[in-house]
Order: sequence, then C-alpha cells, then structure tokens
Amino acid sequence: MSENKITYEDIKQYEGFLKMAPSFLLERWAKKNTNLVSKFKSQIEPRILNLNEERKKKLDMVLSSDIEELQNILSDAYAQSNKKQYKILAKPKYKGFIEDNLNEIRKMLNDR
Repeated sequence: MSENKITYEDIKQYEGFLKMAPSFLLERWAKKNTNLVSKFKSQIEPRILNLNEERKKKLDMVLSSDIEELQNILSDAYAQSNKKQYKILAKPKYKGFIEDNLNEIRKMLNDR
C-alpha cells in the first residue's frame, strides 16, 4: 500500500463483507439507497472495533477518501476479481449510496 493511496490489494482483504450482500441484493439496495451498515450493524461493529492498527489506518483512509476515487478503485477491483459487487459499487449513480454508508460507519466509530 502506498502511503496515502488505497489500492485493490487494500480492499481485497475485506471481500468477506461482500458475501453479506449477494450482487442481485446489493444492486437492489443501492438503487433504494439502503443503509446497509445499520442493517448489518451486529456483524460489522465487532469487526470494526477489533481492527488492528494497520487496518484502522486503512479504514481511516477509506473513510477520508473521495467517493469517485473509491469508485475507480472498485472498478479496478472488479477488473481483477470479476466480483459483481465491485462492479455495482463502481457505478457513478451509486455514489450517494456509498457516501451514506460510509457516513454510517463514521457515526458508528464516533459513538463508541
């Protein structure tokens, strides 16, 4: 990982979260701008709270990144992995969905 740039290798380790949302459901939720963080809070919160320092830094980088930059990385991730969830999240029309869910993670971190 470069110092201030997120890469596919950085997000690859979180692919397990993608299994929580099959692609057909993820697309439906993205269209409806569903708050997935609150929907899966009981599964997400313990993982976030138990991150080691390196992963906390990576999460902070994601949370402070520009959404368009993240979507470019997600597009690259799709090209490398062929996981449909990345393709869905890379669509510009779902920028608000990503932003809202990242805000919910920020809120979760601030509330602890």
